[in-house]
Amino acid sequence: MSILNNINSPQDLKKLDLTAMTGLAEEIRELLVNSVSQCGGHLAANLGVVELTLALHYVFDSPWDKMIWDVGHQSYVHKILTGRREQMKTLRQFGGLSGFPKVEESPHDIFNTGHSSTSISAALGLAIARDLKHEDYSVIAVIGDGALTGGMAFEALNHAGNENRDLIVILNDNEMSISQNVGALSAYLNRLRTDPSYSRTKEDIESILKRIPGIGPNIARAAGRFKDLVKYMMVPGAFFEELGFTYIGPVNGHNLEELILVLRNARRMKGPVLIHAITEKGRGYEPARRDPDLFHGVGPFNVKTGLPIKKAVRSYTEVFGDFLVERGQQDPSVVAITAAMTSGTGLTEFARRYPERFFDVGICEQHAVTLAAGLARGGLRPVVAIYSTFLQRAYDQIVHDVALQNLPVIFAVDRAGLVGEDGPTHHGVFDLTYLRSIPNMTVMAPADENELVQMLHTAFTLEGPVAIRYPRGVGLGIPLTSPYQVLPAGRGVMLQEGQDLAVIGIGRGTALGRELVERLAQLGINASLADARYVKPLDRQLICHLACTHKYLVTIEDNVVSGGFGSAVLEALQEERLQADLLRVGIPDEFVEHGRVDVLFEYLDMSPEAIMELIFNRWPELVQPQGWELLKFGKN
Repeated sequence: MSILNNINSPQDLKKLDLTAMTGLAEEIRELLVNSVSQCGGHLAANLGVVELTLALHYVFDSPWDKMIWDVGHQSYVHKILTGRREQMKTLRQFGGLSGFPKVEESPHDIFNTGHSSTSISAALGLAIARDLKHEDYSVIAVIGDGALTGGMAFEALNHAGNENRDLIVILNDNEMSISQNVGALSAYLNRLRTDPSYSRTKEDIESILKRIPGIGPNIARAAGRFKDLVKYMMVPGAFFEELGFTYIGPVNGHNLEELILVLRNARRMKGPVLIHAITEKGRGYEPARRDPDLFHGVGPFNVKTGLPIKKAVRSYTEVFGDFLVERGQQDPSVVAITAAMTSGTGLTEFARRYPERFFDVGICEQHAVTLAAGLARGGLRPVVAIYSTFLQRAYDQIVHDVALQNLPVIFAVDRAGLVGEDGPTHHGVFDLTYLRSIPNMTVMAPADENELVQMLHTAFTLEGPVAIRYPRGVGLGIPLTSPYQVLPAGRGVMLQEGQDLAVIGIGRGTALGRELVERLAQLGINASLADARYVKPLDRQLICHLACTHKYLVTIEDNVVSGGFGSAVLEALQEERLQADLLRVGIPDEFVEHGRVDVLFEYLDMSPEAIMELIFNRWPELVQPQGWELLKFGKN
């Protein structure tokens, strides 16, 4: 008989004994594997927090007590236990369950997350609000060891220790972020995990000192003079204690009895408490346990083999990674930087071949950009590979440390545009807007994977900073041409000449434009098509030509319309005093939900069919009545 089927709220969980809870953990793991294998998602981290999540909901009373899941990669178990079990089959699908905590989805989701290192700040804010309003509830922030490498987390720890308010921080230590953790903090946590001496308490040390014949009591009384030395050498969590936290751990994150006891004790303690729980990513499913990096964020896969269901066409990320390996072999000045996403950005092979020229800085995007600036100032050619949504965190560093000095840093902006199932926290739809406003910055977007490699090649010929943004997922299957060509700066290319209207695409917008032009041709409308290639500098010559030869212009981009490529074209038309009527197609002024990219394009009226309807509603004179009726009939 299934235990899970009877768990519809955290209150149901509290009726179980430890034996039943252990059985429930196995049922949850089975549900996780089956659900993610169908829908894709973040599997390894969720498999690792099953017992921890069970213990949290067993001890605390959600939603009265507030739990914040940093990033939210590990929130699936929380969703299952809070009444969303049946919705797991809709995970990350349009209109279905979000892959991240979402306040609109459940009162048990107290804070929206998606980017790392935010939970402690938000939790402290809730704790302060609680105290100022004289309320009484617990606040718990769950943060991974990867997310703890982000500077914002340390800022929050420092402030929380100074505030000395009741707050529980759970460090979910699984030795992984997206890729293997790196850096001094990771090494420190590893010592806590493995050194037996760290199991001693402060009281143990004092007792030992006092028992030293003749001198022990004097040493104990003088301990204040060297307490830091003793603490750092022998007391676990000394670093966190110095920040004002009571440290508990390391704790076995898979031992329910131990977890429940520790959480109950922490609930009664005053001031900030940090519980250091050791968990295993991928626990209970051997392929994920063996390769947690691959199963961090995974598409549909075969449950029996663990092998992903792949498409034959290579992804943009793979094409970028292969190019950089090739370039690194030719040019020893090329260095690569990423922020805890070696495999996600396609840099695994570069890291293997050129380890001395590869730098994974952890979840520290700001540091990554300024590090690149320093490397460039030192005469190297740094390439910073970061997802578009995460590059937002380093905007000041791009402006102040790179662009202001006009340094030759190449930004490989992966996951640009709509990313699909990860939803609004991960859509990279703002980069054209925030990058094109920066002086000295060159901004490009390829229409296909062949254009991507030509743009990468071109970037190495330019003197200042360059950003190349490209989408998530597979390319169009376009063969790569060699030798690589330098694309003239600020020049687009005409793909098709017509006279009725002109379509100008950038990036993925060019592929949409190509489909649009083909469908227009079926209605007897002869349209021009141009691939802009550059957002900055903009090809004003091309735009002026199209505006002078066409009454109607359409721009297509998978960026927000506000301040994006279409806005740049509109600005150019105004400055050139040209009167062409312009329709801008792009992401509207809203946060876009999760779902397959093609579904989202339909939802946003950005599919070729939807753009046709926008065109005919705006310019009905373009189509004959009979054609318009046929179009509408085809949609019905």
